[in-house]
Amino acid sequence: MIQQTQEFPVIWIQGSGCSGCSVSILNALSPSIFNTLIDEIVPGSHISLVFHSTLMAGAGEPAITAMTRAEKEHKSGYILVIEGSLSVGENGAFAVVGETEGRHLIMTDLVARLASQALAVICLGSCSSFGGIPGGEPNPTGIISTEAFLESQGIQTSLINIPGCPPHPDWFLGTVADLIIHGPPENQELDELKRPKSFFGKLIHEQCQRRAYFDAGKFAGKLGEEGCLLKLGCKGPYTYGDCPIRQWNSGVNWCIDCGAPCIGCCEPEFPDKFSPIYEKITQDRIVQFQVGGGPR
Repeated sequence: MIQQTQEFPVIWIQGSGCSGCSVSILNALSPSIFNTLIDEIVPGSHISLVFHSTLMAGAGEPAITAMTRAEKEHKSGYILVIEGSLSVGENGAFAVVGETEGRHLIMTDLVARLASQALAVICLGSCSSFGGIPGGEPNPTGIISTEAFLESQGIQTSLINIPGCPPHPDWFLGTVADLIIHGPPENQELDELKRPKSFFGKLIHEQCQRRAYFDAGKFAGKLGEEGCLLKLGCKGPYTYGDCPIRQWNSGVNWCIDCGAPCIGCCEPEFPDKFSPIYEKITQDRIVQFQVGGGPR
């Protein structure tokens, strides 16, 4: 008996952002983005990317229709990926996904509609997860995180944050695979910021190749020198992620290994409370973000 393949439609929409998260996912190595979309990423299960405004060939009303069809035919069965932060200023007028029946399709209206019926919502990138760079001061467009927006609307759904500027493709594909195999994650599988502990369970500082320099009290005084980069602005002691182990660009390198400090892009404090990037973080700012957190 031939087992029918189970389809998991993915609706991928983008708010305020730079499309860098999409570019990062396109650089996935194993599986590649081609294999992810064409093959069964998990035996018996297939991902169907039904809407992505940057990658899809369709445009205009036909593209919106494809998204609407998936929404209606796969209630509680599709995965909603949100890239970019949500703008609530001027009733959401700063972020429009498209047009339907001659009217603007406001990003926040679409998120509210789609999130309530999704199998899970994946917030891809720090903008969607925490507000990110578009939410930096003075935040003229009223940027908030996806979680904060859904809470303001009273919408309860399974939400997973995959921060990073941009996020590593493995973090996203691993999360999707786990979602398909096991369903929405249990609370104990996520940290207090709704990040998967499998990827964000340890501090960068705990895994860093330069940790021995820190323990020995040897600090670099300028870029290019040997030593821990803490005095040059490294946010590794305050940032969770497996970058030192997983590395980037198919395992070629990562920020600190190529001589640059960690900028803390996976944390809600990025970028405002972690700036200036190349200056050692002060005790005042540490206390500030421990008490207040980032743009939530």
